[in-house]
Amino acid sequence: MARVQQRLAANAAGPFYVDRSCIDCGTCWQFDPAHFAPTGETSCVHHQPQGEAELRQALLALQACPVAAIGTSRELLAHTPADGFPALVDSRPEGDVYYCGWASRKSFGASSWLIVRRRGDGSANNVLIDSPRWSGALARQIAALGGIQRILLSHRDDVADHAAWARHFGCERWIHAADASVAPEAEHQLEGTEPVALDADLQLIPTPGHTPGSLVVLFAGQVLFSGDHLWWGVDPPAVVASRRYCWWNWEEQLRSVEKLLDLDVRWLLPGHGRRKAFGAGEWRGELERALNGARESLRR
Repeated sequence: MARVQQRLAANAAGPFYVDRSCIDCGTCWQFDPAHFAPTGETSCVHHQPQGEAELRQALLALQACPVAAIGTSRELLAHTPADGFPALVDSRPEGDVYYCGWASRKSFGASSWLIVRRRGDGSANNVLIDSPRWSGALARQIAALGGIQRILLSHRDDVADHAAWARHFGCERWIHAADASVAPEAEHQLEGTEPVALDADLQLIPTPGHTPGSLVVLFAGQVLFSGDHLWWGVDPPAVVASRRYCWWNWEEQLRSVEKLLDLDVRWLLPGHGRRKAFGAGEWRGELERALNGARESLRR
């Protein structure tokens, strides 16, 4: 629970604040950049919410924080929406994509995502990508959307409370065998580097590099859930494959990035870092620019 006595000096004056318990995971400013921002060492409130819609967004950012480092008054906390998460990100004929919120300290605040879709017979065929922290409130909202039928784990760092979610919804999990030591009970363990189609609109693509068993999930041919393999940076604005945060093999990670050049990505939804929507034909150019910059780093 955030403490006003530990309020950081970088916060704008007003009722919302970030305190010294912040771990600088970026959850708040990735979800609500209108009110939260990074300082280089922590996050802070750079603009106090005004009006009902902004207050709702700031309260959801507070709820999403994995370490409860965001505080406000009791009066404002009473307005926290019970149905804020999962939050709709994209809607398409194949299904709707949601951000789950409720980030976990176990995954350093990684984003998790929910795809809500239906089979031909009308039954739910929903997919959770990576794991939020366990929350009964979130579980109830997801149950109202049809529950979870599969959990896809992008890599070893972002599994968080996967076991609790699998147990609650009675669903099966997929992870690459090279990272499966963190989830040895997972029902499906991928081998090798070839893509695996789970359905006509759902594909797992092994992308070793960040970790030996990193993989990305491609939905509807255009929505890429990238784990920590790629994300969108803002300074400068560009696709990022990070050498600094590569835990296994940087050259292998770059080869894995090359595997994604021919995709027609319209949404990049990472575990860490900002999400990004792309126009038709933009993806390849942005990814080539990222690869050129990364290859330059190899020559240094």
